[in-house]
Amino acid sequence: MSPVDPVPHYTLRQLAAFVAVAEWGSIAGAADVLSMSQSAVSSSITELERSLGARLCIRRRARGVQLTPTGEGVLERARILLHQAGELQADARAEAGEVVGRVKVGCYPSLGPTVLPPLLEGFIRTHPRVQLDFHEDDQTQLTAQLESGEVDVAVMYALDPQPGLGTVVIGHRNPRVLLPAAHPLAVDGGPIRLRDLGDSPMVLLDSPPSSSHGLGVCRAAGFTPNVVYRTRNFETSRAFVGRGLGWTLLLSRPRSDITYEGLEIAVRNVTDPVPEPVDVVVAWKDGALLSRAAREFLTFATGPIVPSDVQKQPYFERVVE
Repeated sequence: MSPVDPVPHYTLRQLAAFVAVAEWGSIAGAADVLSMSQSAVSSSITELERSLGARLCIRRRARGVQLTPTGEGVLERARILLHQAGELQADARAEAGEVVGRVKVGCYPSLGPTVLPPLLEGFIRTHPRVQLDFHEDDQTQLTAQLESGEVDVAVMYALDPQPGLGTVVIGHRNPRVLLPAAHPLAVDGGPIRLRDLGDSPMVLLDSPPSSSHGLGVCRAAGFTPNVVYRTRNFETSRAFVGRGLGWTLLLSRPRSDITYEGLEIAVRNVTDPVPEPVDVVVAWKDGALLSRAAREFLTFATGPIVPSDVQKQPYFERVVE
C-alpha cells in the first residue's frame, strides 16, 4: 500500500463475521461458530456495511440472512483477504522453513485404521507445529464437508467422483472376498469366483461408496448377492464373517485376518472376472484457498518416503492392501 492509499476502515473481525453469516445463513449460526454473541455479529455486519458504503445482506426475522448482489461480490474477496491474513500470521509465527497452522482432515472410516495413522504420524514428525484435526464420515458427507470448508482435505476412495473436487492418488486397494475360515470355498486358498457365492448370505458394508461398489462388483460377475446383513462398520462386517453369518467384499485389509473376537477369517482374491483396483486419493475442493499447512499435507501424502526413524517404505507398502 502506497503512502497515499487510505487505510481501510473495516476490520478483519468484521470480514470474518460477514463470511460466517454468509456461510451459515443466519446471525445465530455465525455467532455459534465464532463464539460471539448474536448482537456482536450483527453489529460487525452493520459496521462493515457502513465502512464499505454498501448493503451486503438482507436480514429477515426468523428466516435467516440473504446476500445482496453486492454482498455476493464482496464475499469471495473477503475470503481471500482472511486467507491471506491467516497465512501472514502463520508465517510470522514460524521459524525459517517451518510450517505452522491447522489442517482439518476428513477420512473414510475403513481407511482410518490403515492409512491415517502412518500418514498423520509421519506428517507431525516432519511438521511438529502443525495442528491436525481429523474427522471420519462416509464419502457423501465428506464431499459435502469439503464443499462447505468443514474439512480442508479428505482421504477417500476414487469412487463416485463428484465434480468440483481436486484429487491426488496416494495408493490403491484390490477388492477381496472375506469368508469364514471353514467355508468350503476357502479351503484351497485360491481365488474365488464371486458368482459361486450367489446363494450364500452376504454381509454388506453399507457405507457410501462401499455399498454401491460391492453391489456393482457382484453385478459385473453376473449375479445379485443375497444381502442378509448390512452394517456401516468395517470391523462389524468382519466380525459377522468370523461368526459364519455370511461373506463380504472389502477393499481394506488389516494386518491380521483375525476378528476382534479372535476368530479367523479367510481373505481371497476375486477372479472371473477380476475387479479393477480402486485408487485411494486425497481430495480437496477445487479452487479452494488452501493454507500452506494444507498444501504441505498434500505434498507429504504423495511423497514416497516416511521419516528416517520409521521403516523407509511407501505408506501403502506399510499398510496391507
